[in-house]
Amino acid sequence: MTVTYLPTATTPDPDLAARFAREVEPLRDVLTRRARRLTRCEADAEDLVQDTLLRAYTGFHTFEAGTNLKAWLFRCLYNRWISGYRAKQARVAEVLTYSIDDRDLAATVSYLPGSGRSAETEILESLPDDDIKAAMRALPDGFAEVLYYADVEGYTYAETAEILAIPAGTVMSRVFRARKWLRLALAHRTRFRTESVTAPVVA
Repeated sequence: MTVTYLPTATTPDPDLAARFAREVEPLRDVLTRRARRLTRCEADAEDLVQDTLLRAYTGFHTFEAGTNLKAWLFRCLYNRWISGYRAKQARVAEVLTYSIDDRDLAATVSYLPGSGRSAETEILESLPDDDIKAAMRALPDGFAEVLYYADVEGYTYAETAEILAIPAGTVMSRVFRARKWLRLALAHRTRFRTESVTAPVVA
């Protein structure tokens, strides 16, 4: 991996650059996979990984050796993705006025700056099942986010805690309670499947 230096007032530390390359390179593939899940686009994922590595390198002197480097990089990746998403939200929408109609305007209004749709909301809205989406939306603030990273994305509790900057104990508690709430909210689906299987066949 080639490390690109940012202009700084001091001379870059070659030992730090070598350590960064040596320790981060084995994690590049897993970072890229996470970036693909977030962006759902190969080119955007590559851009996100490059941006993350550049930012991580500039802050690598603050990383405490011996702690969880992967979780630290995931945190950097998540922060860069959120920043990029919010920057896109803040960008003025440009359209060709002669080709837009009321339907187009209504379809795009929720994505305009100030619409309140967060990056996390976009993730949850992308879930394929309407019942699950509704149940996730009904969870208290912070619970759906934790459950998504721990159960859908497959992060460990420690990694989820690092990404969201909350204690690991909070992650464990929220995941446990969120799973319980989801089981209750989706219990009707289990009953429906059970009744369908055990229903007598009418000749």
